[in-house]
Order: sequence, then C-alpha cells, then structure tokens
Amino acid sequence: MPELISIDGSSGEGGGQILRTSLSLSAITGRPFEIENIRARRSKPGLRPQHLKCVEAMAEVCGAKVRGAAVGSVSLRFEPGELRAGDFVFDIGTAGATGLVLHTVYLPLSILDEPSMVSITGGTHNPFSPCFHYLQEQWLPLLSQTGLRVSLKLDRLGFYPVGGGKVRATISPAEPVGLQLLDRGKLKSFRGVSFVANLDREIAERQKRRALRTLGKREEIKAKQIQVETFKAPSPGTCIYLTAEYEGGGRACYFGLGKIGKRAEEVGQEAALPMAQFLDSDAALDQFAADQLMLPLALASEPSEFTTASATEHQRTNADIITRFVDVKIEFQEQASGASKVKIIPGTCHA
Repeated sequence: MPELISIDGSSGEGGGQILRTSLSLSAITGRPFEIENIRARRSKPGLRPQHLKCVEAMAEVCGAKVRGAAVGSVSLRFEPGELRAGDFVFDIGTAGATGLVLHTVYLPLSILDEPSMVSITGGTHNPFSPCFHYLQEQWLPLLSQTGLRVSLKLDRLGFYPVGGGKVRATISPAEPVGLQLLDRGKLKSFRGVSFVANLDREIAERQKRRALRTLGKREEIKAKQIQVETFKAPSPGTCIYLTAEYEGGGRACYFGLGKIGKRAEEVGQEAALPMAQFLDSDAALDQFAADQLMLPLALASEPSEFTTASATEHQRTNADIITRFVDVKIEFQEQASGASKVKIIPGTCHA
C-alpha cells in the first residue's frame, strides 16, 4: 500500500473542501489518507450529512475501505480501491448541497474509459456552496475549456432547509488539459435570471430591481438582460444569478439566495455587488471558479495560468491539499490591479 497521507482538517481555511479534495485525489492516485480535526473551524465541527455522503459516494465509486464515516465524526481513514464507471444514485437525506457531492466524484469518474451517470438528491440552492445555476452557467463552460466533458440536468429545485431537489450528471471520459486565461477580452454577453419558487413573482422583480440599481448605469447592461421566472418546488425559495462572459474566455457568475427574514433587496445586492466589482476589474475569473479549477488543472500535463478576482484562504488551503497528493506546484501572485494570478506547474513525477 502507498504511504498514508496524514491531514490536519483544522489547517488553513479548515472547512469541508479539505475532505472533498482529499477524497477525489485519493481515489485518483490510489494513496490512502487519514484526516483529523474535520471541519474544526466550523460552528458544527465534524462530518455533517452532506460531507458523509461525499465519503460514501467516493467509497462506492472506488471500492474504498473507510473508518470513521459517521455524522459528527472528526476523524476519518480512507483507503481507496479500484475506480469504476457506472450509474450511481446518491441521496443526501437532507438539504445538503448536491453540488458538493458532485464536485467530489466527477474528476475520478472523468478519467475512466467509460461514461458514468450520477443522480444526486438533496439541496440544489444552498448557502456557502455553488448552487445549480452556478454549476450550469460557470463551472461547466470552464470545465469544457480544460477538456473535461460533463453535462448537467436539473430535475427538481431543492432549497435549504427542506431540500428535495434532484440533479443528474453525465460524465464522459476525458483528460484535463492546461488552461491559459490571462486576458479576458471584451465583454461578450451579460445575462441573469431572478426567480422564485412557490412565492409571489413580485419578490423576483424586487430582486432584479435592486440588482440593476447596484450594478449602476452601464452601457453594456440593460434591464431586459435579467429575466424574471417562477417555478414550483418542494419548498419556497428565491434566487438571482448574474453571468458575464468575455471574448477571451473569461467569465464570472455571482448569485444571491433568499431565506426567511431576508429582504428581496438584500438578495439582489448579494449577487450584484461582487459582479459590479468584477466588471470593474481586469480579472479573467471569479474567485470561486479559480478555486474549483485548481483540482482538474493539477492533473493536466501542461502548465496553467489564469487571473482571478482575488486570492482567498479557501484557494490556498485547497492548493496545499492538492500538492500533498500530486506532484504539482501552485503559486499565487498578487497583481497591481488587485487581481491575483494563479500558476499551476506540473512536476516531473506526475501522480
């Protein structure tokens, strides 16, 4: 058995990303790991249902032996077996984020010789995780730029705290390639959707109005570019997402989510304020996309470079875990404009 990797889950940002990245790369490289102090920096440390489902899902995909897989557990040992493609059905059982379970399993499944289907039930629009529309509008197009082939379908919306949403993914065989994205080019398109489920349409209209006010008077943004829609779901919820796409391949997506007691105007501003800041910058990618791209790009044989709106502790922590499993160097360079350049340089003994 390869040497066991010991990980301190309280290091850096100290959240669930440490566990998810470790699970993915353990399955890909065949290297077992042991993690202590899982999510030590969170208000409820240890494995929550969505983190446990990430462990169980990855264990099913690669036939792993696992110790410590229980809600509340602060330590875990994971010994991967052989990866296999197939049709997988995962039910989180709560409103836990479906997107985070998908983030755990998609890359190991991508490198296999046969396609896989993954169905995940839980929350599709959750705080502190990428909502379905972020995955669809931002993550998937960027994955395609890295050579990966993933498609998504939303069968049912699921808002926190009830959940009940369902997402299906088709993951086709592919190998990641390097990405060069330093000059985003001119703005090619701007669009957005403000929507509600099981609530009055006027709430979505208010979200849109505040978003437009926050974005300010910009020649490239017109009111008609943000659509208003209504949906049915197992429970009420609201969301607005905004997407900017550039000629040079740069893109950004920001969203806001409603909750009981949160005014529609707050939701609109939650999406529009960071988007306005991004539009005024020269960064190629939003900070969340940069974090998510590091994992597949670490497996590419070519180097990658891109600029992001800002370097975050989340990014740096993720980079640290990646380099524990893979022979790759990840650098962050602050730019005079305030953006951050990320460089990913593969090593000579690529895992």
